[in-house]
Amino acid sequence: MGWVRSEVKAEDAVQPVPGTVHLVDLDGTMQAKHARDAGLRDIVLVPAPSSDPDDPLNWSPARKRLSLTCMCVYTLMVGIASAAIYSVLVPISEATTLTLDDLNAGTGYMFLAFGWGCLFWQPLALQYGKRPVYLISILATLAIQVWAPFTKSNGQWIANKVLQGFFGAPIESLCEISVADIYFQHERGTYIAVYALLLAGSNFFAPIIAGFIADGQGWQWVLYWCAIFCAMGFVFLFFFMEETNYHRKVVLTGEADPASLNSPTSPASSEHEKKLPANEDVETSAPPAPASPYPKQKAYLDKVKLWQAADIHKPNHLVGMVKRPLIFLTFPVIFYAGFSYGSNLVWFNVLNGTASLVLGGEPYNFAASMVGLSYLSPLIGVAVGSFYTGYIGDRIALRLARRNHGIMEPEHRLWLFAPSLLLIPFGLILWGVGAAHAIHWFGCVFAAGVIALTNTIGLQLSVSYCIDSYKDLSGEAMVTVILVRNTMSFAIGYGITPWVTNMGLQNAFIVAAFAGMAQCSTFLLVVKYGKGLRRDSAGRYKKYVDRMADQGVVH
Repeated sequence: MGWVRSEVKAEDAVQPVPGTVHLVDLDGTMQAKHARDAGLRDIVLVPAPSSDPDDPLNWSPARKRLSLTCMCVYTLMVGIASAAIYSVLVPISEATTLTLDDLNAGTGYMFLAFGWGCLFWQPLALQYGKRPVYLISILATLAIQVWAPFTKSNGQWIANKVLQGFFGAPIESLCEISVADIYFQHERGTYIAVYALLLAGSNFFAPIIAGFIADGQGWQWVLYWCAIFCAMGFVFLFFFMEETNYHRKVVLTGEADPASLNSPTSPASSEHEKKLPANEDVETSAPPAPASPYPKQKAYLDKVKLWQAADIHKPNHLVGMVKRPLIFLTFPVIFYAGFSYGSNLVWFNVLNGTASLVLGGEPYNFAASMVGLSYLSPLIGVAVGSFYTGYIGDRIALRLARRNHGIMEPEHRLWLFAPSLLLIPFGLILWGVGAAHAIHWFGCVFAAGVIALTNTIGLQLSVSYCIDSYKDLSGEAMVTVILVRNTMSFAIGYGITPWVTNMGLQNAFIVAAFAGMAQCSTFLLVVKYGKGLRRDSAGRYKKYVDRMADQGVVH
């Protein structure tokens, strides 16, 4: 397993490498807070929590679970509202003057707005609080779903979908940061996988229920039920969602001490760790300050205030927070995370764009409700992918960190992409080439599950890699990732139908299979060169973290 060893350079001792953290205290010599769970007591808590009982990192397990549940409720309700329309496009077209091209164009603009809307909502959430942004988002989505059945012209439909994408944008980039607010680095993979399960799962679950609702109550009630779900979610969030914004001190030397990479078991290394300051909130090695006069834990009514006083009284830095995600496009690691996320999502779009064509046409002739029911297979694929990248992925990452002298590199998680090298081409060939040769319907349905599995792997690993690499920039870096992802998704939406029509199912999906394998294999390059790219960005990273810390918008 020598391939997990970190490459160490002398300059790392002067300029820490962003994302490289000393996560496992192999010798038990580090003056830092450690995990209390059985079997994980050698894990250093990264980032180090403060002494404040209302620091989200210090919340009780029950308080964290409630916060995670609120995030999941939001993701599920807004996600269902965004995807339920797929099952009723034909009935809408038949009942209105809108063509299928008009309807598909509207959903394309919606997903574009999902991405670019993050430039508005993410800074607002980091500046004034995530709780009000979540509440506004789900309430606006409710209203838009009520309006949707009354849209008659193409202009009204596009306006409806653009607004839905704009107000629903927090589902794309804010939830991941909410997870990072309350969970430590060694736990993050599991809980981001829960988010991935709800995000991808809602998109596959929505067409299942929408088909039956449309058959029983009419297509309008698909949208009305989405509004009802959002109303239920709003009430739950209003009474139970707590603000997770917390301004903690950032010390960049909290990244793994590069000197310890050379000989982590040497006396000099141990002595260095013992001398680390005991009064700074550093990510890996320095313990938090001694008990300080923090107020008692907030009362319930203080927890559920629409805005927290600390966020209201911060100086306004929204302009800088809108600009920085565009600047972060020049960080190769962040751009790769967006490309990886977007290129995996492409195959989800290909599946959705051809599901009715394949299963609804010859020789399968599935009814609309049966096409929707076939999405049970992708749901299973999403669940398997979430378990693999989350629960199993965290344990693989810890094992690699232990083999690497206790040092965890963000690239360690990327090895989880290895199965996708085979699963992506396998799923696409089975789906497209299999359908072209009229294989049994179960083969196509199974292929849909495999494609959903690889999509979930790509979603979780791409997000985790970005956050692990640049945790202190992640609130804005995730906007950059989503901009790249959704722009790619918007572009492919226009190309799927003519691509399949002009090349035919067999040739189109053979090309797709090899393109998918080539795209996935880029993780091998990032495993090899990713740390060097992060090292090269250390100066710029420090500059932006210092600037954001001064502004009070680092979380």
